[in-house]
Parts: sequence; C-alpha cells; structure tokens
Amino acid sequence: MKIGIVCYPTFGGSGVVATELGKGLAKLGHEIHFITYSQPIRLDFFNENLYFHEVDIQSYPLFRYPPYESALASKMVDVVKHEKLELLHVHYAIPHASAACMAQQILKGQGIEIPVVTTLHGTDITLVGKDPSLAPVVTFSINQSNGITAVSESLKQETLSLFDIEKPIEVIYNFIDLDRFKNTRKDHYKKAICRQGEKLLVHTSNFRKVKRLEDVVKIFRKVRQKIPVKMLLVGDGPERTSIERMCRKLGACEDIRFVGKVEAVEDLLPLADGFLMPSEKESFGLAALEAMACEVPVISSNAGGLPELNLHGKTGFLSEVGDIDGMANNTLKMLQDDQLPVFKANALQRARDFSLSNILPQYESYYYNIIELFYKEKKG
Repeated sequence: MKIGIVCYPTFGGSGVVATELGKGLAKLGHEIHFITYSQPIRLDFFNENLYFHEVDIQSYPLFRYPPYESALASKMVDVVKHEKLELLHVHYAIPHASAACMAQQILKGQGIEIPVVTTLHGTDITLVGKDPSLAPVVTFSINQSNGITAVSESLKQETLSLFDIEKPIEVIYNFIDLDRFKNTRKDHYKKAICRQGEKLLVHTSNFRKVKRLEDVVKIFRKVRQKIPVKMLLVGDGPERTSIERMCRKLGACEDIRFVGKVEAVEDLLPLADGFLMPSEKESFGLAALEAMACEVPVISSNAGGLPELNLHGKTGFLSEVGDIDGMANNTLKMLQDDQLPVFKANALQRARDFSLSNILPQYESYYYNIIELFYKEKKG
C-alpha cells in the first residue's frame, strides 16, 4: 500500500505512535509518506519506503495566525495526486481530520477517491474536542472519516459519550518496540545516581497540570520517609518551575533530579525500580508502557486507559486520582526486595502484549478492510 500519515512531529504520544507505526509499516514493504510541518522526532530514513513532505506555511498580514489547516489540506492533495496514495491515516482529530476531509473533497472534484482513517489519541477528544468552538468540527470530521480508531476502550467510550458519532470506532491499542525499549542492565549508571544503593523512581511527561506533578513529588516524599530512594523527573513543560520551587520548599532537591527533555528515554528507564504516573487523565499511558517494557513496574491512577494496561497487584498498582497515601503505600509494597523482581517480570510480560509485532497486523488488516468497504460503497 501507499499510505499518507499525518501527525504532529513532536515528542507527544500521538506523534511518536504515528512515526513508529509508519516505520513499522515501511519495514513490511508499504510505502509511507509523512505529511507535517517538520520532520517527526523519531523519523529516520534508513528505509527506502519512508518519505517526508513538509507543509509550507506562509504568513500573510491579512491573517492573525498562519492558516495551517488550509496549507495542510493543500499539501495532502498534492501528495495524494503525485505519489498516488491509496489511503490517508491522520492522527489527532484537530486539525488533521478536518484538513483530511477538505483534501478528500478537493480530490473528489478532480476525480480522485481516497479513504481517510482517523486515530483518536486523547486530548483531541477529552480537552480540545470539548471546546464549544471546536466541537462541531470535531464531530463532523470524525463522522466524515471512513475509518475511526481509538487507542483504548476508555477513549472510545468517552468519545461516544461526548459526541454524536455515527460510525463504529475500532480500538487498536498503542504499541511498543521491544527491540528499542528493554532492560539493558546499566547498573553502573544507576550507581552514579544512587550511590548508597537507594531505590530509584522515575516520572516522564510533558509537565502539564493533568499529569499531577505535585502528586509525584508528594508520593516520593512519603516513600522517602520510609526507605532510601531517589527520583528522576524526565521532561519539561509549564509546571516545571512550580515543581522545582516545591522541591526546594520541601527540602527534597538533593534526592530529586530534573533531567529535562530526553529523546532516548529508553536509556534512562532501565535504571528505575518504579514508574510513577498519577495522572488525572490518560487515554492510554504510553509512557507507562515504555517503562514496563524496560521491566519497570508502574504506580498509577486508575484514570482513562491505564487500567487496561497496568494490572493491579501484578504489573504495579492502581489508585484513585489524588490518593497520595494509597500510591505511596503501594510504592513501598512494590519496592520490597522480595516483591520487586516479580513485579518487574510481570511488567515485561504485560508489555509484550502490546509489542509492535502484535499491533501492526491489526492496523494492516484494518486498512485493507476500510479500503475494501470504501470502494464497495462507491460502487453500490
């Protein structure tokens, strides 16, 4: 197949998933064309089937903001026509699905028919999509898509509850590349951080309020009162400054290290004994899956899709959002020397369920089904 993939080219989960999906499909022999405003973070060109098409965004005095959606639709039209694409797969409803609908109509007027698959990732539904100024466009563009997927059952149900969706939504979970994310046994690096043999906890995110960074620090503080432990905070975002102030106020700076953005997070995760994710919302929990693939058990909230990934009492523990005491107590249980190896092994076993080799065929099969249905409807 010749497939166009539209995504955000950033560190965010949707962009990472879209990029890794495209790379996996290219290895299977499909021709993959990425269409976005800059080269995706994890995209490389060591495969002859991978292509990148940059959206050119011009700024005009007439517009207060550059018209990205229109420029994106025009680029999709151009790539579909000249590369003879067979399917467009857009990740994130706004503006990608709406731009794809526009491109689809333009192409139809030129005698070119192409199906569109939209994958919903989370905040495009739970945050952006609920905005009254955008909700009608989100609903329209989802319903105009020929295929719709969601990254968890939780996200599917939330989408159906928030919007009047007329088409079936297929749940295809996020996935992990187990060749990249694995326990590489870098004990000598861990000793540089935990010089006295302390346990090590890790949190990675974009440091937004929804990630509840304050809860991360409070959980860590309670655990530290009971056992020797260190913490790595990986990432950056709007909450970083306030969390740094909080650490100073609590006198925890010597045991909490702010690492900043790390592209190769798979180099850090194997050092950890536990991963904290007390988020208020998680459509799936890709960061938790990456940790589990590195044999790191997870302490998380039971929000969104996390219960579908993190098995309570087996791969880690689940607690209500905001239950600091519960998460701290569960962390202490998990970190016990006789328990931790079991949790680590279970985390890896669960991560294997979401391996790229398991999920990729589901996308392939879905593409073929959507293409077949699309042309049947055109004929009928």
